[in-house]
Amino acid sequence: MAASTPAPEILAAFEAAKGFMPVDEGLALYAAARTAGLLGLPLLEIGTYCGRSTLLLADAARASGVTALTVDHHRGSEEQQPGWDYHDPGTVDPELGVMDTLPEFRRTLHRAGLEDRVVALVGRSPVIARLWTAPLGLVFVDGGHTDEHANADYEGWAPRIADGGLLVLHDVFPDPVDEFTGQAPHRVHLRALASGAFTQVSATGSLRVLRRTGPGV
Repeated sequence: MAASTPAPEILAAFEAAKGFMPVDEGLALYAAARTAGLLGLPLLEIGTYCGRSTLLLADAARASGVTALTVDHHRGSEEQQPGWDYHDPGTVDPELGVMDTLPEFRRTLHRAGLEDRVVALVGRSPVIARLWTAPLGLVFVDGGHTDEHANADYEGWAPRIADGGLLVLHDVFPDPVDEFTGQAPHRVHLRALASGAFTQVSATGSLRVLRRTGPGV
């Protein structure tokens, strides 16, 4: 049976990295990634930011002998721009004056010794999805939180999940008070369940793990 917790040094690196995922959700993501890794297929993340959750996918991929893939344009999602609560001035390119989280992401992987387990796909998720044809063991959706972006991520990548593979959704908040941060992922969660292609496995905080059990994404 796959281990359900990462090594202490990886968990410490996760907690030290820039990002927003709490530890309990991170541990649930890691457990899902270890399970999905048994399929022998790559594990893919949408929404890299500075690599906090990528560390967990990379460590799970290393343990399973597969590769972790992470997709991001590294210019920041809508809530990370100047003037928003989640904006970090340290992620702004001082020359261009725009968000650039790629350097911090690379530092995060390097510090944890996981650079050789990750392929960073730098670009917009729908564009890369149109070029991707190989099956995936896990797709972790943690990109933009508008309906446009959340649905595009689901439509582009969910069909690539192999039978028995996992779809993991982050920031799923059913309460309408969370309209900006969690209602779009919540609607994608409901859409996935209604499709008949996915069955829910677990829920931890705002993290939902679903298994692909049929066609019809």
